[in-house]
Amino acid sequence: MGATTVICTDKTGTLTQNKMQVKECTFGKLTPELAEGIAVNSTASLDFSESQPRPIGNPTEGALLLWLHTNKYDYRRLKEASNTKNEIPFSTERKYMSTTVFSAVTNREVTYTKGAPEIVFGMCDSSDIDEVTLKESLQKYQDSAYRTLGFAIDKHFVGVVAIEDPVREDVPDAVKECMNAGIMVKIVTGDTPGTAQQIGREIGLWADADTDRNIITGTELAELSDEKLQECVLDLKIIARARPMDKKRLVEALQARNQVVAVTGDGTNDAPALHQANVGLSMGAGTAVAKEASDITIIDNSFSSIGKAVMWGRSLYKNIQRFLLFQLTVNVTACCIVFVGALVGKDSPLTVTQMLWINLIMDTFGAMALASLPPSKDVMKDKPRKRGSEHVNKIGNWAYFKEQWKLGAFIINKPMLGEILSVGIFFFVLLFAFLLIFQHADINSMTDFLNIHFSGNGEVSHYEQTLLFSIFVWTHFFYLFNARAFETGESVLLNLFSKKFWSKGFWTIVCVIVFGQLLITEVMFKFFNVEPMLHNAEHPNGWLDLLIIIGFSSLVLWIREIWQLFKK
Repeated sequence: MGATTVICTDKTGTLTQNKMQVKECTFGKLTPELAEGIAVNSTASLDFSESQPRPIGNPTEGALLLWLHTNKYDYRRLKEASNTKNEIPFSTERKYMSTTVFSAVTNREVTYTKGAPEIVFGMCDSSDIDEVTLKESLQKYQDSAYRTLGFAIDKHFVGVVAIEDPVREDVPDAVKECMNAGIMVKIVTGDTPGTAQQIGREIGLWADADTDRNIITGTELAELSDEKLQECVLDLKIIARARPMDKKRLVEALQARNQVVAVTGDGTNDAPALHQANVGLSMGAGTAVAKEASDITIIDNSFSSIGKAVMWGRSLYKNIQRFLLFQLTVNVTACCIVFVGALVGKDSPLTVTQMLWINLIMDTFGAMALASLPPSKDVMKDKPRKRGSEHVNKIGNWAYFKEQWKLGAFIINKPMLGEILSVGIFFFVLLFAFLLIFQHADINSMTDFLNIHFSGNGEVSHYEQTLLFSIFVWTHFFYLFNARAFETGESVLLNLFSKKFWSKGFWTIVCVIVFGQLLITEVMFKFFNVEPMLHNAEHPNGWLDLLIIIGFSSLVLWIREIWQLFKK
């Protein structure tokens, strides 16, 4: 989700509230015959267990049943009184459904049809409304973003019902946030182009400057070759009168253009597109098949939750980068100092147990501290990260590797690698300098650095090893704060107690590291082959040495703060 560049979203229930209600119709009065047609030609039902009836099943059909209830018609009695002879279920290909019954209203066999107005009108031999008036009515309803359904009785076109499904209040801001984050949003809907365009306007997707190049119908999409579709697919914002396989083909065309695609869906027919997408997003109210084919289920069915998923994905990716930055920087320092230190001295400058503690800080505590950082809305100001090509058969190719490196497709990018090497080598040089001094001078206190006499025997005393170990740990302790602020451009000190910048988990780990280091040097010093600093008769100024080391190590943080100040 953090790398998503395109979101292909349904309209109903995702962008809209999925609370449909009939607003207008072209016929003046709801007749008993038409009421019977609505009741028998439906797969939905109403739940009367609460104070207000609640639709169950298809929301569009549920809105029609509620309309019947408002007009004092009991759909259950109408349905029970009729005798069903034949049914043609609705499909996205046909875009209509038809039911033949022996009518209890007219005492004869009647065929009721409902569906897309232009489809149903074209099937009829006669009509209560002429074609010009029908088109004007449809345009009016579409301009109001109403969903329209046409009705026919025995191939006689009765009229059109306009159904309203208001846009969710939080959707315009969520769509704007995604677009500002460099993510293209595309509406895929079975509604008419006019209705889809109006919804696009209401959510801030469709602009006045957009043209026919930015919208296509399912029929027009089917006529395009794969090559032609790939040429225009990035410009498309709305796919109207779409069929399930249109959605899958759209996803494939986007992926062929190296896009990372997230797709929403709630029906069984959406399963192929959900499976094909880089991230399939099923709705909480969707079918089991859709949920099985998807990667994530959006419980509240809202588009704003998709934006939150993008924010979490990007934030998690940033946290992984920060942890790797911290871990590998410490590794570079530790490996270099142990290897080079062993070459120039008799013993390793850091014992096995000391290295275990350093690795514990690096791996476990470092990961916990940086992984516990809260998601930040600031990541939505960035563009989607590059993922590069997915041709895995080229992995062994050096030219392919260089191409992906230039694209920034690896989790360790150029700025990270530069900081890992530069900071790691700097820490190594610093510690190696201290090691050489400890080997060739007798240092009993950090204050001895003010007046060094090089007369040592080339060995490092236990107290000197304690000082070197403490310098290593405390410098990298303060670098943990730098790793948190990597590439944010924000001040660590100004945000030191900001909830937005830190978390309770981070501060808990910070306290564990401080407490653990003091426990090692003051209580478990024999096990870790060090000497205490706060209660050492031979080194009574050990407490001062500790304060000097902590103050000196904090320069790691202060230098970054000053550098950020000059950069601004």
